[in-house]
Amino acid sequence: MPEPLAQALVAAGLLYAGIGAVFAVAFVIWGVGRIDGQARQGTVGFRLAIFPASAALWPLLAWRWAKGLPPPEERNAHRDRARRPPAPEEGAR
Repeated sequence: MPEPLAQALVAAGLLYAGIGAVFAVAFVIWGVGRIDGQARQGTVGFRLAIFPASAALWPLLAWRWAKGLPPPEERNAHRDRARRPPAPEEGAR
């Protein structure tokens, strides 16, 4: 790999990490409670635990925070089945 390309990649990574760290500080203080109501009562330990992921995933979290979107709901086969109307019983008359 040419050295200028390597330096550019390292600089881009450092920029991403720097923006992420600054964002994560603001997010764990104010933002997490806005996108997840249950996180409003989060302890200092909880906020420290989510700091690294907040820094790494800052573009997604910044978008959700800016849009004011609610937390995503887990989707799995059990929830999908619970949402469907009950099937008519076979052979019932």
